[in-house]
Amino acid sequence: MVLSRALISVHDKTGLPAFASRLAAAGWEIVASGGTAAALEEAGIEVIEVEEVTGAPEMLGGRVKTLHPRIHAGILSRGSNDDAEMEALGIELFDLVVCNLYPFRETVASPGASEEEIIENIDIGGPAMIRAAAKNHHRVGVVVSPESYHEVAEALEAGGLDDEIRARLAADAFAHTAAYDAAISTWMGGDRALYLHHVADLRYGENPHQEAALHQEDGARPWWSQMTQHQGKEMSFNNYADADAAWGLASSLGPGAVVVVKHTNPSGAARGGAGTAETFEMAWEGDSLAAFGGVVGINAELDPETASLLADRFVEVVVARSASPEALEILSAKKGLRLITAPSVDEAGLDFRRIAGGFLVQTPDVVESEGWETVSARPVTAAEMESLRLAWVVAAHTKSNAVVIVHGPKVVGVGAGDQSRVGAAQRAVIRAEDRAKGGVAASDAFFPFRDGLDTLAEAGVTAVVEPGGSVRDEEVISAADEHGVSLVFTGRRHFRH
Repeated sequence: MVLSRALISVHDKTGLPAFASRLAAAGWEIVASGGTAAALEEAGIEVIEVEEVTGAPEMLGGRVKTLHPRIHAGILSRGSNDDAEMEALGIELFDLVVCNLYPFRETVASPGASEEEIIENIDIGGPAMIRAAAKNHHRVGVVVSPESYHEVAEALEAGGLDDEIRARLAADAFAHTAAYDAAISTWMGGDRALYLHHVADLRYGENPHQEAALHQEDGARPWWSQMTQHQGKEMSFNNYADADAAWGLASSLGPGAVVVVKHTNPSGAARGGAGTAETFEMAWEGDSLAAFGGVVGINAELDPETASLLADRFVEVVVARSASPEALEILSAKKGLRLITAPSVDEAGLDFRRIAGGFLVQTPDVVESEGWETVSARPVTAAEMESLRLAWVVAAHTKSNAVVIVHGPKVVGVGAGDQSRVGAAQRAVIRAEDRAKGGVAASDAFFPFRDGLDTLAEAGVTAVVEPGGSVRDEEVISAADEHGVSLVFTGRRHFRH
């Protein structure tokens, strides 16, 4: 019976020939499945094919190769406890399993991949071998990453894998298969499993004394995983948070929209300008003081005129749908500016909120503008309704309690994160100043008292949209009628904690 026997079956063959050569030089017998065996033979490494061990050919177009008692008994045998049975059956032990899996995540992420292609990249035999070896790690070593090849080869050349290394490799193996299954579950629409894989370490977290990293949900394909960073320093923790807020709002507002975000809250937003540059100016003027050092989302191509405007301002990050060569050239002198192009945000995934020791999970907050009801005596004009729809989307992307004032096609005042709704209205009015006169407003949740509507009406707001549903709705409606303000109920709130 061979004492040192490795089973190798890998999709990612990075570093494999060098690793297998070291095993062979150390006296190991190598058994490999079809594609892996061919790659090793091409590298001049002696290999036994799995078919020779099992006595059965690959079946069902390769779906069945290693799913065989001679493979799994060789992995799962406990050694001396099972020697007699193994000898009677003529089955030899495996001491090392080297396996990584079909590229399921990569196939999901590939544009145009069909459902059939994705399903065919759900590995079955690989996870079974990995889990068997990890379960039996007191006797068997298991390797799932090429990054471990050198350490494992060194240990084997020095006499073998010790208990600590085998246990650590087994933990890595179970994490590998858990992440793989979570990605499949996510793709199939499941919300019972959450698994994140490490993408990159970040310089620090929200504050310099905090460590931080970027992780990606398995099975997800977020906009930032597809972005192109054209220039600027590495993205920080806060850059990612603010860019996600800015790009999510810009995507929700539709083509041509421009938003400016500070600390994940919009300070300005606009759409419908004569061009991107004009729309940018309108968004910036929403709160030019707060915009300093902010993040800009441009749901359009970044053109030279807009780039010239940005060149004169301090902005941390710009995210746009695309950027012209001329715009890239203009901004290239701003070495610290992170300039990114990316696809729109897809809100199909679930929303996760971290709490101590766990996560709150919910479906995404989709903002709709259908089924609205005018409840005031004064009807809403067409122009006011267009502005109300803008205010409503922006309010839904603003931390609660939120009140947003819009004048025409642009945001002019935002009250965000206030502990009271009248406080949010007061802050929005302060930021809007005299621009509130003739404008409209949105509140992310109902007014519990009339004081919030009174505050907006006294500032000159002519129309307000809010969910309704308060026990004092009639009091608020009466206040609207007293002021001659149009009041629209949506029937849906948009808290954002």
